[in-house]
Amino acid sequence: MDFRLALAMLRARAMFDNLREDLRRLGTRPAQQLAGVVLSPGAWATVGYRVTRWLHTAALPAPLRLAAKVIEKLVPNAVIIATNIQIPPATSIGPGLFIAHAGYVVMSYETKIGSHCTVTQGVTLGHGAGGGRNRTGSPRIGNRVYLGPGSIVIGDIEVGDDALIGPGAVVVRSVPPRAVVVGNPARVISYKGSFDLIQYPGMESDPARQASLEAGARQEAARRLD
Repeated sequence: MDFRLALAMLRARAMFDNLREDLRRLGTRPAQQLAGVVLSPGAWATVGYRVTRWLHTAALPAPLRLAAKVIEKLVPNAVIIATNIQIPPATSIGPGLFIAHAGYVVMSYETKIGSHCTVTQGVTLGHGAGGGRNRTGSPRIGNRVYLGPGSIVIGDIEVGDDALIGPGAVVVRSVPPRAVVVGNPARVISYKGSFDLIQYPGMESDPARQASLEAGARQEAARRLD
């Protein structure tokens, strides 16, 4: 088998694995997942992203490459028109993405997002360019992060695992794991994290989440003592 084709098949399998975990955020039953895919613009954007991400990374053989490039350009534009959600194929997103609502979600192509994150309406994840400044990198979002409505995360910064970015927050500095941040500029108000807002099948037995829960409890206790 041609090496490029074998690599494309491996990446297709990874794409379907990620998409399967995305759909599990819509419900555990096939009927719930089907209803979500049919009725939810956020799910349309997620499916469109997974397909174009595969085409972007698959390194298909030459006869298929041109068709893949055309699809890779057309599908994101169709998703933007249908949903107002912009996710470039170059954006890296882990499994279990949930886009709660349609409406003016913008991600830069350098953005990286971990697993089981929730993105709500009006979120912007962008580079720090503009106003005469050069492009300075884009956010790196950890696992199980909740990005609240209207929140903006800008520049070469990191948002730690299980953080909660509050509605309307403007984040221009890195956010510690499990921090809850609000305001403009965003500030930490607690370390209760996103645990009450991020739900996915198997979360109660996820060792990374359980360890983070325990660490968050210690952080919050120390914050209150201070």
